[in-house]
Parts: sequence; structure tokens; C-alpha cells
Amino acid sequence: MATYKELHGSNIEVVASDPSNPVVGQVWYNTTTNVMKGFTSNPAGSWATAAAANTARGNLAGSPAGTTTAALATGGVNPGNSNGVGVVESYNGSAWTEIADLNTARKDLGAGGTSTSNIAFGGETGGSTRQSIAESWNGTSWTEVTDMNGAKQQPGSTGASNTSALAMGGLNPGKLALTETWNGTSWTEVGDLNTARFYPGAAGIVTAALCFGGALDPGTTANTESWDGTSWTEVNNLNTSRNGLRGIGTSTSALAVFCESPTPKAIIEQWDGTSWTEVADLNSGRDGGATAGTTTSGLVFFGSNSTSTEEWTVPTETTVTFDATDV
Repeated sequence: MATYKELHGSNIEVVASDPSNPVVGQVWYNTTTNVMKGFTSNPAGSWATAAAANTARGNLAGSPAGTTTAALATGGVNPGNSNGVGVVESYNGSAWTEIADLNTARKDLGAGGTSTSNIAFGGETGGSTRQSIAESWNGTSWTEVTDMNGAKQQPGSTGASNTSALAMGGLNPGKLALTETWNGTSWTEVGDLNTARFYPGAAGIVTAALCFGGALDPGTTANTESWDGTSWTEVNNLNTSRNGLRGIGTSTSALAVFCESPTPKAIIEQWDGTSWTEVADLNSGRDGGATAGTTTSGLVFFGSNSTSTEEWTVPTETTVTFDATDV
């Protein structure tokens, strides 16, 4: 077996304190702490608890194109109002602030856009009354715009702004395969999903998106489909079949978060454009929450009638400590 020196051209350094400017791949032994350390450029991501919301809820919509310092939480349901709420909160990276309510309170809705340019659509207003309502957010107020072509609740949803969004699947009264795009003026029916479903996760933009998981009634699916702006193509499945999902990221780099069935779970999977890999779990299992951000800096919030927020971070470089199994 080759030695460290043969592989890297130098011995492992023995130092009393960690180097102030290590380079990627550098390894050293710290005599003060009696541990071996190294510097890596591709550490694992992790979840950290962030600021709690003002109103606990689940089955809400978020801001798929938002960030960890600028996100939107829209509508949803809580024990005090099973028909849905119109509450909207904005996140600035430190705290959630209640802002202008939706014109139509509802749950199980979809959304696309950012914290200042958002479109909220579909949903249910109670008593299985599915909605085709769409409302546009300009950073100050909500305005009702052209309805979707079909009423639905629990659609998969994503998009870049209040003029560019994608809705796929949903429920009314059974599972749907319908896909609709929004251009700021009207909704257009485009290519159907290969697998009809409701409550799937989604990530990406109108011309390049991903749809994964969802409910089949009965059962759930791990099926994943990729959208090229014209049609859906089946690609590699999730490792864990589930519904109650939301997505973070793009069609080639995404996180699948949340799980409603059979019980709320903390499972997270990451998509690299080819396959799904399980990564670090959320701190608390939940379903029906919302998301914002990217696969290196993401945000998940609420779900399971909670006020909880968690932030996902993947540092670009970091020092790691090796345990006995690593050396």
C-alpha cells in the first residue's frame, strides 16, 4: 500500500495548532488536541435550526426561486382553520414577518417565483372544493389573475417569477397528469406527466424541471420525470417512495424534502442529474411544508402544523477531524 508521502510528496505535518491557511487535501496531526485533521473541498451538507414563523401551519406554498435570506410562505392549514388560511409571511434570513394576506384563503396550493415576484395557484378552500384561482404577488400586494385551466389541489409546482411558473399533477377528484405553464398572462396546457399523481415534489423552471414522488391513491410513487419544456421523460426513481414532497434547486441539481406517507419523515435525497442519493436528514420529520434556495444553500419551513424553519448549508471548504475508522 502506498504511503501518504508517496501519494502527496510530503509527510503528515505535526503541529501544535491548526494551519491558518490550509490547502485542499492537506493533512496534519494537532499535538494540542491529539487528533488528526484534514482540509476538504467537498464536505457533507447539514441542517441547522433557523427562526420560527409566526403562524403554525402545513400544506402551504413557498417561493421555489427564493433564497435563504428572502423567502415567502403562503396560505396553508392549521388546527384553527381546517379550510385553509390566507396568511402570508416573508423571511429575511433572520425573522418571519406577516405581510398582506391572499385574497382567497386556501390550502394545498402551488407556487412559483421569489419573495417579491410570486404566483400562488390552485388549492382547496374546504369541503373538497378545489380551486383554479391564481394570484400574483408584486412584493406589496396580491392580485387575482387568470384562472388555471383546471381546478386542482396538491399540484407539483415550481417557477422563476410571477410571470413564469409550472404546475404538474394534482387532485380533482382523482390523480391528474395535466401540466400547465404560466407566462404572466395566461395558463397553457402542455405535455402530460407519464405518471398521474398528486402531492409530488418539483424543482426547476418552466423550460427545465423535475417532478418526483407523489400519491397514487392508493399508495405512493418514487417515480421521477424530467421536463425539457415540451415533454416529460422518466428518469431514475427516488430511493424512498413518498408523497407530501417539495423540491429545492434545478432540474439537474435538486433536493427532495418532506414526507407525508406513511408518516412524516426527515428523509432528504439529492439529485445530481442522473440519480438520487440520501443525504443528511432534517432535524425534525414533517410533511406539507415549503421551500426556497439551492442545493448548497436551501431553506425548508413549516409543515405538520409547525412554525419550524431549517437551513441547509454545504460549505465549499472546511476542516474535518478523522476518527479511528478513517486512519
